[in-house]
Amino acid sequence: MALILNLETATTNCSVSLAKNGELVAIKEHDTPNYSHSEQLHVFIDEVVKEAGVSLNDLDAVAVSKGPGSYTGLRIGVSAAKGLCFSLDCPLISVATLKSMAFQAKDADVDFVIPLLDARRMEVYSAVFNPQGEEIRNTRAEIVDENSFAEFWKKGKTLLVGSGAQKCKEVVQSSAIAFNTTVVPSAREMAPLSFGKFVAGNFEDVAYFEPYYLKDFILQQKKK
Repeated sequence: MALILNLETATTNCSVSLAKNGELVAIKEHDTPNYSHSEQLHVFIDEVVKEAGVSLNDLDAVAVSKGPGSYTGLRIGVSAAKGLCFSLDCPLISVATLKSMAFQAKDADVDFVIPLLDARRMEVYSAVFNPQGEEIRNTRAEIVDENSFAEFWKKGKTLLVGSGAQKCKEVVQSSAIAFNTTVVPSAREMAPLSFGKFVAGNFEDVAYFEPYYLKDFILQQKKK
């Protein structure tokens, strides 16, 4: 049996789930543009553990969404995951944020699923998956224009999901494209992915693991 705690803090959704052998046992999440992860994350961890009737010492692993996403959000999630792994002496698992988003559209009646995260201005983080959730093009940061992802939507039905899909919706025109702008990364879809990595023994080095930022962090200064 594998009892895994999953932490998702890459975007505005602060999400925590507990899963046994890849099956969801408990979940707590709240999506707010205020990024309240620092206040909510540990509260949610405590709540899902209590709801499941277990203790942190029962965990077999801790999984964290590795990015891309919000620099601050990723730091909060990874720091919490590392702290738990050190204190509980259990392995750390990382799950690609865009892959867990693609799993929200798993088995959809399309040829391609493209999860997109808003990366400011007209830029997005994206990757491309088949309907079974298998990655067929790696993660990139790219500028959206009228030809974005044309190599896919010209071949077949394409579903764009996530916060970055809204940018594409405004400039990319094709009857082969469907949009779902409400999808956010969630610890719910992390459950089967983290279990798969657990079974394969695919663990991170707790001391040296870093989030997948994709772009350098740029400090935003308030205007005077």
